[in-house]
Parts: sequence; C-alpha cells; structure tokens
Amino acid sequence: QVQLVESGGGLVQAGGSLSVSCAASGRTFSSYAMGWFRQAPGKEREFVVGISWSGYNTDYADSVKGRFTISRDNAKNTVYLQMNSLKPVDTAVYYCAAAFAARNSVPMRPIEYTYWGQGTQVTVSS
Repeated sequence: QVQLVESGGGLVQAGGSLSVSCAASGRTFSSYAMGWFRQAPGKEREFVVGISWSGYNTDYADSVKGRFTISRDNAKNTVYLQMNSLKPVDTAVYYCAAAFAARNSVPMRPIEYTYWGQGTQVTVSS
C-alpha cells in the first residue's frame, strides 16, 4: 500500500513558476514509476509527466515539454514537479500517482497507475 500526499499548489500569474511535490508513504517507493496528471473542470484527466522508478527515464506531454520538470528523491520518498512559464491553460487539479512498472518504463495512461494522491489545485491567472 502506498499513500500519496501532494502539496505546493496555489495561484500564480501567467509566466510564473510553481513547484508541487508528492510525498509517499511506504518503504517501496523506489519500486514505483511516478506520474503527474491533471484535470481541468469539464475535461478528462490527462498525463502531464512521468518518471521511471529508476529515475533514468522521463516522459512529458507535448504541452509541457520545456516548461515542466519532474524529479524524484527516493531517499525522501518524494517526487517533485517544477512548473515554469505557466499558462492559464495549465490551470487544473494536479494529481500524483504511483504505478508498478519495469525499471525504466514510464506509464502514461491513468489506468496503469495504482495509487493516487488527493490532488492539489494549480491556478494560473492571465
């Protein structure tokens, strides 16, 4: 069992930066691929970025490439999402999730993720 708790969301102006983090419980955090998803009102949950449990591979949605960066610290059981050059379209509830996956695999579909956090709101004003 893994419990995930996101923190760090908030309100930021367009062009600004925000960092969110996800703290995981359990000693096997390093065995899970981690992903960030987001869901805006009236829209489906979408993949934002993921990182393999090895930390070797990452995968980004085209819409955030070059602006968002994912990282993980297995010693702290935490995964981070640094968001730069934010746009109003980035406004959403951001969820972190954990998936069983091969060492260097980065799952991209919500159904592949077993554990989910409660979400943190990120609002980008224009």
